[in-house]
Amino acid sequence: MQRTIKIVSSLATILIILCISGLAFADVTSTDPAAMKAEGLAENYGWIALAAGLGIGIAALGGGIGQGRAAAAALDGIARNPGAAGQIRGPMILGLALIESLVIYALIISLLLVLKVGT
Repeated sequence: MQRTIKIVSSLATILIILCISGLAFADVTSTDPAAMKAEGLAENYGWIALAAGLGIGIAALGGGIGQGRAAAAALDGIARNPGAAGQIRGPMILGLALIESLVIYALIISLLLVLKVGT
């Protein structure tokens, strides 16, 4: 029962975050259809905002899950063989840094998309 509650609450949190990010990107610089068409936003504004919100949401979720699994596997390996802690720690930190860089790349791409919409 506890596991079901955790899964449902995690899914509800993810959905709320995705909905809020969509609303945050829903700001329109100009409501005049002619001005939006001149800026090139009339057709692509919604899709660009949706892509930015979903991109950063999925990247953060995937990065968090990946880092958690990497740390859990490393700690499990250290617990089974404490003598190999030095050999496990270095690759784990390198893996965590690479996972974090992937999330930062997703943030940069999302910011570029949002700034493209804003100009």
